[in-house]
Amino acid sequence: MAFTKKTVRDIDVAGKRVLMRVDFNVPLKDGVVTDDTRVRAAIPTIKYLKEQGAGIILMSHLGRPKGDGPEPELSLRPAAEKLAELTGYDVRFVDDTYGEKAEKAVSEVKPGDILVLENVRFLKAEKKNDPEVAKKLASYGDVFVLDAFGTAHRAQGSVVGPAAYIPAVAGFLLEKEVDTLTSIFADPARPFVAIVGGSKVSSKIGVLDHLIDSADTLIIGGGMAYTFFLAKGYAVGTSLKEEDWVERAAEMLKKAEDKGVKILLPVDNVVADHFGEDAEGEVVDSDKIPDDRMGMDIGPKTCALYVEAIKGAKTVFWNGPMGVFEMDQFAKGTEAVARAVADSDCTSIIGGGDSVAAINKFDLADKMSWISTGGGASMELVEGKALPGVEALLDA
Repeated sequence: MAFTKKTVRDIDVAGKRVLMRVDFNVPLKDGVVTDDTRVRAAIPTIKYLKEQGAGIILMSHLGRPKGDGPEPELSLRPAAEKLAELTGYDVRFVDDTYGEKAEKAVSEVKPGDILVLENVRFLKAEKKNDPEVAKKLASYGDVFVLDAFGTAHRAQGSVVGPAAYIPAVAGFLLEKEVDTLTSIFADPARPFVAIVGGSKVSSKIGVLDHLIDSADTLIIGGGMAYTFFLAKGYAVGTSLKEEDWVERAAEMLKKAEDKGVKILLPVDNVVADHFGEDAEGEVVDSDKIPDDRMGMDIGPKTCALYVEAIKGAKTVFWNGPMGVFEMDQFAKGTEAVARAVADSDCTSIIGGGDSVAAINKFDLADKMSWISTGGGASMELVEGKALPGVEALLDA
């Protein structure tokens, strides 16, 4: 399934102003970008536009501002500075998005210039895709480029809005993300092993369902495993669980069995008496979790089982950690899986979110075939849903 929308290659941008929605939603600490993955991901499109002689106006959100004015700690200035540092380009920043100050800065953009606007979400109306916001933003450019895969699943002013008023095409990152994530399900090299972790079954139900349709083996870890344990009749102590989803989990186990898809659940777990760095972890079998203990990670036998399953894979899709990997003593399961994926001779697709944080924690990013920049967006694509941001672009 090839990408069906026009990209920056299909449109003449020379001498034009290009309004580009990027995803510079990066983690900041004391006004400094602590992980520049998303800024780096946008550079190929920015570089191409600059070389083609376009004036570039970049916009993004960062964090979750209240939406009633500027919040200095959520300013995009550090992201603009990071872009300048990574590219060596002269990058201008204006601390305004929809007002006269932004308008003036935009009017001064010449071919080859790069201007970064302030956080689009400092105004509440942006999230509602208010036509006034869309119109205002569209007035800044002759062409709109969407390269923010991480927000392509949101029908918001800066994501889909300008497409109603000016020609809209995809950037290279958006194209590659959609291509990679859709082709892996269309025709994966087999065996195809999917690994899904994270805390809740409810948030990944569509993904799990879709994976049972396409994977050969489905590995489950993280907090969601305990809801599956309940479906198998095990007690889970004080572990994270979703009672309302037990029946649905049981249906999935049955569906997988009927389709001949192997579902691997933890056979042992590292449990603790409370949630904390100082908690004492102990290993117990999955059907022997004490009433006063909670699962924090997969156990050593499970690690060995999962690593073995990953070893023979030709395609791996991974989304979600195996345990509370932020705490070192409960990170062993996630690390074992990450290393197995890195060492396997396979095409490995990492589906955004916490899995990316885990891979960066263990310094394995360069060993993965594709690391998605979008958590929610990649999950929706995996579910087979259309992304509003992509839908709004011109057809190829």
